[in-house]
Amino acid sequence: MFRLNLKIALRNLWKHKLVTAINIGGLSVALAAFLLITLYVGYETSYDASVPGRERVFQVCRSLPDSKTPYTPAALGQLLKRSLPDIEATGTVKKGGFDFAVTKEDRTYFTTDYTLIDYEGARLFDLKPQGGLKEPENDQTGQFYLSDAAFQLLFPKKRDNAPELVVLGSKSAGFTAPVAGAAHANPHSVLQYDALSVQKQLGSGEGFDSNNYFTYVRVKPGTNKSVLEAEITKLYRSALIGAGADAGSSEVKTAAIILDPLNNLHLKPAYGSDAPYKTVVALLALGMLILVIACINFTNLSIAQAAGRAREVGIRKVMGAARRRLAQQFIAEIFLQCLLAAALGLVMAELLIPRFNSVFQVPLTIRPFENGLLWKFPLIIIFISLAAGAYPAVVLSGFRPAAVLKGNFQTSAETTWLRKGLLVFQFTAAAVFIASLLIVSAQLRYMRTEDKGFRAEQVLAVTNMRIYSDPKKFEPARAQLLGIPGVRNATVATDIPDGSKTGTARYTISGKEIMTGFVNVDFDYFETLSIPIVSGRSFSPAFKTDTADAAILNERAVARFGLTDPVGKLIRGCDKTYRIVGVAKDAKAQGFAQAVEPTIYTMKNTCANPKVRILIKVEASEMLSAIAALRKRWPEINKGDGEFFRYRFLDEIYGRLFHKEEQLQQVFTAAAVLTVLIAMMGLFAYARYLIGSRNKEIAVRKVLGAGSFQLLQLFNAGFLKLVLLANLLAWPLAYLFMQAWLGGFAYRISIPLFPFLAACMLTVFLTLITVSAQAWRAMKASPAGTLKYE
Repeated sequence: MFRLNLKIALRNLWKHKLVTAINIGGLSVALAAFLLITLYVGYETSYDASVPGRERVFQVCRSLPDSKTPYTPAALGQLLKRSLPDIEATGTVKKGGFDFAVTKEDRTYFTTDYTLIDYEGARLFDLKPQGGLKEPENDQTGQFYLSDAAFQLLFPKKRDNAPELVVLGSKSAGFTAPVAGAAHANPHSVLQYDALSVQKQLGSGEGFDSNNYFTYVRVKPGTNKSVLEAEITKLYRSALIGAGADAGSSEVKTAAIILDPLNNLHLKPAYGSDAPYKTVVALLALGMLILVIACINFTNLSIAQAAGRAREVGIRKVMGAARRRLAQQFIAEIFLQCLLAAALGLVMAELLIPRFNSVFQVPLTIRPFENGLLWKFPLIIIFISLAAGAYPAVVLSGFRPAAVLKGNFQTSAETTWLRKGLLVFQFTAAAVFIASLLIVSAQLRYMRTEDKGFRAEQVLAVTNMRIYSDPKKFEPARAQLLGIPGVRNATVATDIPDGSKTGTARYTISGKEIMTGFVNVDFDYFETLSIPIVSGRSFSPAFKTDTADAAILNERAVARFGLTDPVGKLIRGCDKTYRIVGVAKDAKAQGFAQAVEPTIYTMKNTCANPKVRILIKVEASEMLSAIAALRKRWPEINKGDGEFFRYRFLDEIYGRLFHKEEQLQQVFTAAAVLTVLIAMMGLFAYARYLIGSRNKEIAVRKVLGAGSFQLLQLFNAGFLKLVLLANLLAWPLAYLFMQAWLGGFAYRISIPLFPFLAACMLTVFLTLITVSAQAWRAMKASPAGTLKYE
């Protein structure tokens, strides 16, 4: 029986080669897309899966009146471990302020992500460096490690675990340090580094007013998170009072602690945007939708072929075949097609995965044992076979022999409505993706062209190891830089507009206190970035007190303080009083997703990190010659980096803030193409069947004088109504979906009408082309040949 069923299935598939090809092709494309998306979603949602007790590890964040921040004092971790028995382990992490060169003989590696971590934190994250994790003897001696790639580059022939001496920074500076070995940097972790320093303890001697560290805790099983947050908040407030803060101040009253789960940090941290999480959820929904559309396409085509199988069913029922046997036969045919589609989809996914990895910057591979595909993929095939084949099998096996053998077979009205409904669903999905793609593209275009409050073009961000917190130390370097032809401005600051958050502190004007971001800058900062001064003036060497107590507020800070004429007023924060000399235009330094924060710019700030971020503005026409001159003269300008002159263009750095949106644009492009392609394949086969079943009607109409245009109108009218209905359903869905997505941006477009009209016009145009091509083929047939046996 099995061999007979297999023969019948293969013969039927071969007999209807075109429809079979469309079914298998559509399913294989959908399966390839679904497979890649599920691999990506699995990768993105399993960060730090190897960390012991991952579900019990949290990052300690501070909740401020206006925002949340992951930055905490170094002393907080040790205080928590000493005071709260529910906390099993703590860890403290800090990002180094420098990028530097590591040199061994004639080989050099340039670090870009230097990280410091205490020994307890290294144990919490289960770091396993070469030679084993060793606890440093004291706070002054730590273990310095490099990433696997860096270590292999510098020591290609090393086989033992003995420390190696390397030069850090300029060779002429002569600063050396021992490298303990390689510490594998897991790319699948929120803890990233290419150079790592394991210390006995971080921030020794620092108080609770220095919030430059990340604190992690692992709690004991069964710990109540909400209760623990309340206990830590109470402990933190007491520590602030003990450090000298006024118990009645808003700084103490509003202080609150949030425990952010480790498995949330990558996609939806409490202190940042959840846009990456929304993107992953949207991708998962997209993958499932594409698979559903392919199943719908399969179902629709199978039902459309029902008339061609009616006599076969009638004869087999007369010969004694039970309905259950017939249903099994049709399910077997569908399973065979799904099996072929799965094999082809697997091949497509393997071919597409390098491009997919390049777009999403992930290291995915199709390895059955690692990704669980060995058991997941068969389940997917079985699910698709049942989802796509259950209803057609019930319909086909339910034909009545007496009716179909007399030749008056006709599918039920319910089946016809189902076919039309499935077709509408397919085109609704296609229209949603087309409109969404155009809206995402419009938002991206807006972010690229809208005024950011500063100009990043022609500005070089130079890697630097020297500290220029004192303006007098940077003045000689500035003079040398400005002496290079083509260099217009040069400055140094603690922060640049690259999307990173600035430090924050409480500042007060006339008794009103708000949490304010601070940036410590030098002369020419606003000129280098072309940030307009809307009132007052910029910092100038002509005013000697600017380096001591002058401040410039941005427009957002002025609005939050409720000032109408801020120039000349006093503002106090970080234990220092400043005089406001100007107001700068708001700069979208964190991108378009977050609103501009109130910010104060000063040239001297005790709360700020060291000034190490050098910015150089260069004339576009002299860019190449200026860069060559900078490279040549850098050893004398900046001895800390010496011969290692490295730079990046600021507009490229800022452009990385749009990377997720660019990924989403590419995803929607692929989704729109796939859904339209699958819908068109289904429409092609359905129109081919429907028009083929009306050949005699076409012949009669032609004999009675119907013209080609009238016949085209006749056949297109029904399909156009379905497509227009699909667009009417798609418009509110796309609007709501895009409205939710755009809600993640502080600065966004208003949704225009054009994307919806464009989706409608495109789907209508493709429908006209597809249906007309089939109708034209049928109309060219001779009426005599069609009607000669009637």
